[in-house]
Amino acid sequence: MPSATAVPERRFIARSADGDRTVLLSAPLRTTDPQRFMAEAETSRYLLGPWVLPAADLAAPGQGAWHACPYTPVLPLPTAIAVHGGPLPERTVRALAVALAENLAVVHGQQLVHAGVSPSAVLLAPDGPRLTCFGAVRAAAADGASRRDLPGLDPGSLPPEQAAGGRPRPLGDVYALGASLAYAATGTTAPESDELPPELWSLISRCLARDPAHRPQLQEFVDQLADGERMDPVQGFAPSSTAGTLLGPGWLPPRVVAALAHQSASVLAAEVAPTAQPAAAAALRGSH
Repeated sequence: MPSATAVPERRFIARSADGDRTVLLSAPLRTTDPQRFMAEAETSRYLLGPWVLPAADLAAPGQGAWHACPYTPVLPLPTAIAVHGGPLPERTVRALAVALAENLAVVHGQQLVHAGVSPSAVLLAPDGPRLTCFGAVRAAAADGASRRDLPGLDPGSLPPEQAAGGRPRPLGDVYALGASLAYAATGTTAPESDELPPELWSLISRCLARDPAHRPQLQEFVDQLADGERMDPVQGFAPSSTAGTLLGPGWLPPRVVAALAHQSASVLAAEVAPTAQPAAAAALRGSH
């Protein structure tokens, strides 16, 4: 079974007080500075691309820190591996790699660094992944302060230069992407060469280089893993074009698809007592 991974935020499925809206709600860990958490959430509202999950609603001044986005059935990557009963199939990992690499290239084209990629930040939906936890590294500690062993930061996917307190930069996202893909394929963020297909190993091993200069460019994931499906390269703010060809029927294992369907049905059937509404969920009523 896969090793446990840290989760940099508290997550809930919440419903507005009038029952009209269901959302994925995130709140900071008790050890995370709420102001830094909310600053990253505010920036995430402007993220582009189909495979990221920007904040749509934010806590009003005076409320506890939280942000939310419209609900869609999703499973965190570690949960999906547990449901599947082991590492994910190579087809799934390839599709995941291309989708996340293309969308990170879009984020970098916005002159932003995600600084939150980790296995727990990757959510799997029926139509493709959703990358969450934008800015988790920056929210955990300011630049210049050591981030080693901080709650919520997965040591296996935290780039060494960021663990030492360095400012997050794009090649740090490449390191974290490689670690997360290794986890998807093997159940660990530090696999041995014989645990991965050669093509995946050649990319992932370079992603995990301690020297950022030795890490691959994101376009290399598309060039090597798209199996001839590559369309136009990602440029500027252009939406992902290649990943969609890899995320068709069958991209997720059957047990994961079944778990997503069960979650969706359970959420639709759930009734939330008005007296049990948390403040954040109640606040959504007025945020249309």
